Amino acid sequence: MKKAVGIIGVGLMGQGIAKNVIRRGYPLSLMDHPGNQPIDELVASGARVCASPGEVAREAEAIVLCVTGAPQVEAVLTGPGGVVDALRPGAVVIDCSTSLPDTSIRMAAALQAVGGHFLDAAMTRLPQHAQAGTLNLLCGGEPQVLESVRPILEAFSESIVHVGPVGAGHRMKLLHNYVSLGCMALLAEVAAHAHQAGIDPAILVDVLASGGGGGAALQRMTPFLIEGDASNVPFFLGNAAKDLGYYCEMAAHAGVYREIAQAVNRTLQRSVAGGHGRAYIPELAALLRKTGEARDS
Repeated sequence: MKKAVGIIGVGLMGQGIAKNVIRRGYPLSLMDHPGNQPIDELVASGARVCASPGEVAREAEAIVLCVTGAPQVEAVLTGPGGVVDALRPGAVVIDCSTSLPDTSIRMAAALQAVGGHFLDAAMTRLPQHAQAGTLNLLCGGEPQVLESVRPILEAFSESIVHVGPVGAGHRMKLLHNYVSLGCMALLAEVAAHAHQAGIDPAILVDVLASGGGGGAALQRMTPFLIEGDASNVPFFLGNAAKDLGYYCEMAAHAGVYREIAQAVNRTLQRSVAGGHGRAYIPELAALLRKTGEARDS
């Protein structure tokens, strides 16, 4: 018998996870929430809809979280009607959210106190990879806990890396997102400058791609820089700002150099404060162009 799986957070990433879990034949329960993507297909495939985190916990042996961030993780696990109050003995919570390592450590302790287990399995890649079942997972937790749920993780990922103890997966995710988002923010600023100088964006992309500016960030930004199509990176600036804020908080706790990260964070936070939190990250290039024009005037 396959483990019963629950999922809390059926958004852009969680919907793809849920589809692939149910395709692999796992019994699936999901929490009803206004932020969910359409769940009709999941329900038609046999998913059971639950009204609360606690109800999901009563149904499931493994519970996947795919929520916005650390406050939401704490709310669904330890808040009123949360997972901790209803957890089945030996159940594993798999946190695929982008959260803080310290939150992961606290939540793991809360789950252990009621006979459960915690694994942070932070995701890299994008919603299209969630749909395809080809996410990369960065895992923190006990190796035996990871092995107990590996078949479930393999339903929606193609790479599973055990980084270290609880919290290490989320720490690695924030390191990764700082580099990824930082590179795209840098390219956005360069593209805004090139626009002001009248440089053809296709030439800019070609020059960067053939030199030291090439790489995944440029590939992801290129459709917007040349064609104005931001759909290649469906990741909101608001989420990017949240992730960079988490990175800066984590770096501050660690006492490491973070001035470059703080500059990137200020750039993202400024765009969000300007009402562009729902813009996709490539659109930052156009927003910085407008910022420069406003300063010039």
